[in-house]
Amino acid sequence: MARTITYWVTTGVVVAMSAFAGFAYLSGSAQAVEGFAHVGYPQQLRVLLGIAKLLGAITLVVPGLPKLKEWAYAGFTFAWIAASVAHYLAKDGPKVFMPVILLALLAVSYVTRPGSRVWRPTGAVA
Repeated sequence: MARTITYWVTTGVVVAMSAFAGFAYLSGSAQAVEGFAHVGYPQQLRVLLGIAKLLGAITLVVPGLPKLKEWAYAGFTFAWIAASVAHYLAKDGPKVFMPVILLALLAVSYVTRPGSRVWRPTGAVA
């Protein structure tokens, strides 16, 4: 029971933060546009990440789609590692840690996910 609660709490936080960020990126909020410019990222990446974050958030909460969930976990991992490095290089101080915190929550979500949300490849050749 504790594992299930841990999974849903961590997944819920990750999904909420990703959906919020995706919406901010796609709506072109001043903070998102300025943030991407500050770390030296092009605005086209903001749009692509906005779409990816919304789709990843949806993927993590809908039932089924275990292989796609693996891709969502991987995508969030790459995005948050890149965000942390970008904030570090921009000398943003404590902002470096927010992607790391989200990455830790994502890892807990990944490790505690129920068996129905785990992708098990079939027909693998040894």
